[in-house]
Amino acid sequence: MSKPDLEKILFLDIETVPLVYRYSDLNETLKGLWDRKWQNSRDVSPEDQYTKAGIYAEFAKVVCIGLGHYKDGRMNVFTISSASERELLQQFTDVLGRSFSSPQNLLCAHNGREFDFPFLCRRLIVNGMPLPRLLQIQGMKPWEVPHLDTMDMWKFGDYKSFSSLNLLAHIFGIPSPKDDIDGSQVSKTFYEDNDLPRIAEYCRRDVITLARVYCRFAGVSLPADQDVIFA
Repeated sequence: MSKPDLEKILFLDIETVPLVYRYSDLNETLKGLWDRKWQNSRDVSPEDQYTKAGIYAEFAKVVCIGLGHYKDGRMNVFTISSASERELLQQFTDVLGRSFSSPQNLLCAHNGREFDFPFLCRRLIVNGMPLPRLLQIQGMKPWEVPHLDTMDMWKFGDYKSFSSLNLLAHIFGIPSPKDDIDGSQVSKTFYEDNDLPRIAEYCRRDVITLARVYCRFAGVSLPADQDVIFA
């Protein structure tokens, strides 16, 4: 691939949680809709399936967005986090409108095309908010979509498997900071520990790893620790 203009790319990672923590907390309408979604599942009950609710935009919300971009040879990393999804999404769209609204700008995420980008679009619509330019992809041809996905890059056309960001970082020899939580613990950290800063730190580290993995694909120098600035 040709060497990109890194300053045009916004690296992104989102953290999501179920709208309510436990299956038993669902109101009767949502419980019925969730049950219907899984009514043909023979191996796992709808209640047990609820451990995965955080990945379904109809039953979950965004609580943190990690963002990173290059400027003057350094990588600026920051997070937007809030228990109020609407407030968080407004801050996110403000950032895009202010700094990433040109036709040359791109969004980059790991598995972004399957998760991060559509999840954000759906939750913006649920909240009655307009889609920013970088997420207005309806009707676009695949090569016109302004999105980069490091998982797609690794597939090289092979769609049989999923490779995590941490796995790619490991095989590329990219240091991946050891976190005290992982994605499966985000809901507990949010609902039981009430610790958004901890989630934000986890998200911020993933953005740095994402940028380094992308740089390996692009054949450009990886950002060193001293070149990462936390906003």
